[in-house]
Amino acid sequence: MTGHTARVGALAWNDHILSSGSHDKLIYHRDVRIRDQFVTKLTGHKQEVCGLKWNTHENQLASGGNDNKLFVWDKMSETPLYRFTEHVAAIKAISWNPHQHGILASGGGTADMKIRFWNTLTGSLLSEIDTGSQICNLMWSKNSNELVSTHGFSAGQVQNQSLSSSNLHYVESTDFGFLKVCIWTFPSRQQVATLTGHTFRVLYLAMSPDGQVIVTGAGDETLRFWNAFAKGKTHKKTDGSALNTFTQIR
Repeated sequence: MTGHTARVGALAWNDHILSSGSHDKLIYHRDVRIRDQFVTKLTGHKQEVCGLKWNTHENQLASGGNDNKLFVWDKMSETPLYRFTEHVAAIKAISWNPHQHGILASGGGTADMKIRFWNTLTGSLLSEIDTGSQICNLMWSKNSNELVSTHGFSAGQVQNQSLSSSNLHYVESTDFGFLKVCIWTFPSRQQVATLTGHTFRVLYLAMSPDGQVIVTGAGDETLRFWNAFAKGKTHKKTDGSALNTFTQIR
């Protein structure tokens, strides 16, 4: 599929519609049933589109950009339904609550560090959490009204650069406390678990089909499996040792 003129950094499905966001600031809706390269072009963002997520129940698309803007688009409209400007860093982490209609969570980068909760049925900001570090991913539990966040740099961490003969290496801080996975309850916003072990930014997050296990991937070249959402389980606040029951794969 063609159309974009720069790297594609975000993809999201809604039935037969595949939406793509790019460094060229554009979002394309593509109907995979037809030969046309795209059916709709969205032009709201002023910098790279780095986050896309469809809410298939309300047919709303959330897009986050490197321009620090979060847009909500209704169905296939070419004009944003809402433009949220409260974040002060890029918005890559976006997730729709599967348990409550129209509840959207978004997370900002290193200059922001906040998770914000929005009601997209009314266009209002509900609440926010200052996490103290860059938010790389957000994902709601399938089994409970809880949210997983993964994290990277904190505001105080210094990213040192050292140049070798072959390539440029980025050496992250040895303070690993910010390189974590967190679980939050909603709407209370209580942090009920902190899962530690990664030594570089936790850049990737996926959930098992039954919603009980999450897997995280980081720049430390490890995958870590967490038994985070066992059915019938009630979280008590923990440092993660009780949840880290799976062996890492390197």
